[in-house]
Amino acid sequence: MPDRVLVAGIGNVFCSDDGFGPEVVRRLAAEGALPAGVRVADYGIRGLHLAYDLLDSYDTLVLIDALPGDDGAPGGVVLLEVTADDLGDGEFDAHAMGPAAMLAGLDRLGGRLPATYVVGCRVTDVDEGLGLSEPVAAAVPVAATAVRELVARLLAGAPAETRRS
Repeated sequence: MPDRVLVAGIGNVFCSDDGFGPEVVRRLAAEGALPAGVRVADYGIRGLHLAYDLLDSYDTLVLIDALPGDDGAPGGVVLLEVTADDLGDGEFDAHAMGPAAMLAGLDRLGGRLPATYVVGCRVTDVDEGLGLSEPVAAAVPVAATAVRELVARLLAGAPAETRRS
């Protein structure tokens, strides 16, 4: 059972649907009342900041992020489990800290990959622009609920149930 959970919204709010993660984090913060031991933070495009925060011995990481829309309908929310095998060698470049590179490079910083999940949304537009597309905006409350359910299950010692909606 995890004691410390980090819920991290990642994405660029200046690239339309890529701002999904930060928007879900804003919703979670506005709704409040996550259990003790759960920290919710908007990391935006600060992958290196997230990597350093993970050195603080979190048991579980829940990333909230935009996912390419080529595997499903725009606005579809998925829950994925991520392991070290999913990350490859994660070439470390502080100027291009994508999530896989950041997570794979944790050991080089003296950390370890905690149990990691992604609550993701299939997106339509990640071009420069402000605001989420209609299907991705509609997915924000769905994703917030998925995060709350995942955290509750994990804190209760129950296995996560990956799902697609």
